[in-house]
Amino acid sequence: MGLTRQYLRYEPAALFGLVASARAGVAFVALRGERGRYVAVPACEHVFVWDTRKGEKVLILKGLKQQVSCLCPSPDGLHLAVGYEDGAIRVFNLLSGESVITFNGHRAAVTALQYDHLGGRLVSGSKDTEVIVWDVINESGLYRLRGHKDVITQVLFLKEKNLLVTCSKDTLVKWWDLDTQHCFKTLVGHRAEVWGMALLSQEKRLITGSADSELRVWDLTYIQEVKDPDEPESKKSKASSLPATEENTEEDETLELDEHPEERIVKCSKVGSIMREGRDRVVTLGTDRMGKFLACHGTDAILEVFSVLSEEEIQKKLEKKMKKARKKAKQNSEEEPERSVELSLQEEIQRVTSVKASSKIKSFDLILSPKGELKMVLLLQNNVIELYNLDLSAQVPQAVRVSRITIGGHRSDVRTLAFSSDNIAILSAAAESVKIWNRSTLQCIRTMECEYALCSLFVPGDRQVILGTKTGKLQLYDLASGSLIETLDAHDGAVWSIALSPDQHGFVTGGADKCVKFWEFELVKDESSVQKRLSMKHVRVLQLDEDVLCVRYSPNQKLLAVSLLDCTVKVFYVDTLKFFLSLYGHKLPVLCMDICYDGTLIATGSADRNVKIWGLDFGDCHRSLFAHDDSVMYLQFVPKSHLFFTAGKDNKIKQWDADKFEHIQTLEGHHQEVWCLALSPNGDYVVSASHDKSLRLWERTREPLILEEEREMQREAEYEESVAKEEQPVVAGERQGETGLAGKKTIETIKAAERIMEAIELYREETAKLKEHNAICKAAGKEVPFPVNPILRAYGNITPSAYVLEVFKKVKSSELEESLLVLPFSYVPDLLRLFNEYIQQGSDVELLCRALLFLLKIHFGQITSNQMLVTVIENLKKTTISRVSEARDVLGFNMAGLQFLKREIEAKEEVTFFADATERFEEKKRKRKKKEKMVLAML
Repeated sequence: MGLTRQYLRYEPAALFGLVASARAGVAFVALRGERGRYVAVPACEHVFVWDTRKGEKVLILKGLKQQVSCLCPSPDGLHLAVGYEDGAIRVFNLLSGESVITFNGHRAAVTALQYDHLGGRLVSGSKDTEVIVWDVINESGLYRLRGHKDVITQVLFLKEKNLLVTCSKDTLVKWWDLDTQHCFKTLVGHRAEVWGMALLSQEKRLITGSADSELRVWDLTYIQEVKDPDEPESKKSKASSLPATEENTEEDETLELDEHPEERIVKCSKVGSIMREGRDRVVTLGTDRMGKFLACHGTDAILEVFSVLSEEEIQKKLEKKMKKARKKAKQNSEEEPERSVELSLQEEIQRVTSVKASSKIKSFDLILSPKGELKMVLLLQNNVIELYNLDLSAQVPQAVRVSRITIGGHRSDVRTLAFSSDNIAILSAAAESVKIWNRSTLQCIRTMECEYALCSLFVPGDRQVILGTKTGKLQLYDLASGSLIETLDAHDGAVWSIALSPDQHGFVTGGADKCVKFWEFELVKDESSVQKRLSMKHVRVLQLDEDVLCVRYSPNQKLLAVSLLDCTVKVFYVDTLKFFLSLYGHKLPVLCMDICYDGTLIATGSADRNVKIWGLDFGDCHRSLFAHDDSVMYLQFVPKSHLFFTAGKDNKIKQWDADKFEHIQTLEGHHQEVWCLALSPNGDYVVSASHDKSLRLWERTREPLILEEEREMQREAEYEESVAKEEQPVVAGERQGETGLAGKKTIETIKAAERIMEAIELYREETAKLKEHNAICKAAGKEVPFPVNPILRAYGNITPSAYVLEVFKKVKSSELEESLLVLPFSYVPDLLRLFNEYIQQGSDVELLCRALLFLLKIHFGQITSNQMLVTVIENLKKTTISRVSEARDVLGFNMAGLQFLKREIEAKEEVTFFADATERFEEKKRKRKKKEKMVLAML
């Protein structure tokens, strides 16, 4: 076989031009000991942490391929949980920026994440309608809760009770008892989707946001299971009613409880509604960490902020009201007011202000600073983060915008890109601005306002740039001053395409007014200035029958190719403008095309998803390639080669060989339609722009790319993807109920199970060899050298059973159950015998007990019916119970020791506190005596 043609691989080099994606929420994170300064935002597959004071990116939490769909910082502020589109959850350490834990359980995008108040558990809700509770400390899944019929929108842990509240687009709010893992209550008071909810007033109130302008408020009463008779009665407040009525209500409550058994734990009653200003659905509803402020926003640009009164404030207000009522009663010479005074809901939850952002809000976060200011960070739809401060001490609190992070990207989609001739500068232009970026540092050097740009080029010399706009204008900018030098009305419709002439003396434009216009550069002198400046002169026009979509020169400047709206490409002679060829074959208009460096081939990309390669000598179609799953938006040849890149609306960029008609590689990274790309003049870099607001830079490496290997890798990736989509393994004899296992079958769990199987097989082989060796030694009557397995030697000459334990310990905690679930039963008896041996030695008791109990649960029938395993199970029972009680005793001792130390420290602190107080008191006494003496002396 001859040597295959080698290509060089293009690798992703950077992601830039993105401030924040609007897919997931924004969250304040504590970094370097500061709260309220740093915010974490989703950025495609990564998470960026921005310093709002300096407007700088301080940390990037790197993701893999999938887009970020949800964020949640841990209560201690050290970690950030990130949910992704494929259902994975990764927990990052904010100090190192590394991913410390990965959870795989959901089969669709994660839509809600929440830590409990200690940060030990994490609950996640997903588009697959399921809720999973994870143990963060043990790095494993606890259980899956099923019950909702649509996307989960919010999940909340309760602090005091072991309860969980979830709401969903199926209009239901469900209450789960986590001790028994079942749904004990469902709130059905909503007519449409429940988009968000929050707990207020020390979890005595629940507030929900739906598809209308009402925020529904529910009162929560937690019912004690059994009241302790020795418990002292709570003090009655002034506003409490008479004891007789209290007894009656208690009786009523017991009657009600018998009627509604689901209200044994918590009782929900609707109190009323708070009206929002917005008429549309609630997008985000949330509180600050203290629960003092509540905020919500709809699909518009207004954030509404409410203040929630605390118990003391409510009590004060009630007393004031009571006084007023008594006064009024006296004036009207009435008796004491009989009816008890009550506060309305609007008085308990007061509207503070409305914050108007510069664009549609997608998400927000609140934090109450120690100074008493409320800080609000808003993530907007147009690639902007805004930070507002609300001074609460003011008479009429007004939100003030403190900072705005915008410089790092465009407000709208980038429609055109260009590289400078020295490969250093990149131009990107969108509907509102044109930016110049430094390719090596990825810093934005210039930002200039422009009209809606559709095409662009660097003028030879790289000191000026020209943009073609949607309104038919040509805009010429000077890069040194960052100013607009000239605007020309070029076409009556949009300027769809612009191409520099190979002699660099001029350029050609094609527009929606069915014209191709030829322009030349010239130097003109302004009346005001002494120096000449660059300008553009219109020299010729070529009138056509259809709108022009794309124009390209051949490298020798003899031919001009023009793509028209009638799906054809017409080729003309440049000098005489005579017609030469018509390239006919595409079913939909040709949106992009390019001619290779030697002028022999022209490649055209169309909205019919095909790329056709034509010869420019006779206009014959060499090959038609099905290129993308949607329209081909951009096509460009790599300089000095017959390789070309295409960008499609299917989020992909592909490289092709125009001689061999082969697909070389796919550059995957963008999450939405790719609008355009540009290749550097030396062919080492590709930059692309997408609807996900990101610009991506790809770099040509020195690594050769072999097509066969590439295809093989593609097939492997497809297989790995299909594994996760397969039917999940089930436990024999179990029906699918409200709860289930938290994990899911992935390629990692299958690989882990395979590693355990290989280890057990090695153990079997080695024990058999050892028996043979012992028999040989006995027969020979002397010690014969025993050949050690190379794998065991690599682990430091350990025993085969110790090797199995090593492999077992290396299985990720979150994947353990799923790995054991796919392990065939033939390996289980050996595992049980090994477990007995390990537990007797007292090594990794917790891990082994967890695995043992899980194996007993899933293979219960087969284990109990197997006579051979009876003795093994009996032995396991003895050793496990004794070892577990030992471990429990150690834990108990350690806990008692820690509590003792805590008490000692507290006692010491109290002593020092009292000593300080006494000292201060004595100091005051001394000063007073001194003063008195001075006064007496003066008298």
